[in-house]
Amino acid sequence: MLRKEQKSEIINANRTHENDTGSPEVQVAILTERITNLTAHLQKNPMDNHSRRGLFKMVGQRRRLLDYLQKKDIERYRALISKLNIRK
Repeated sequence: MLRKEQKSEIINANRTHENDTGSPEVQVAILTERITNLTAHLQKNPMDNHSRRGLFKMVGQRRRLLDYLQKKDIERYRALISKLNIRK
């Protein structure tokens, strides 16, 4: 789980304007952090299939957001991919 402070830092680092909390860039950054945390959990607990299902759902949601961003603005997509070190 992300703490409120961590989530605020992620939003501040990836927002496009001052009041931005829901742009695709922010959503992908938050999902990426949650995916990273859950991946570490699953390495310690390989039999936790309920969390694994949640991980797959988050990866799919991030993929859909990245596809949307790629379709709308390829430059923002490329900048986000390089900033978050997401491989495509």
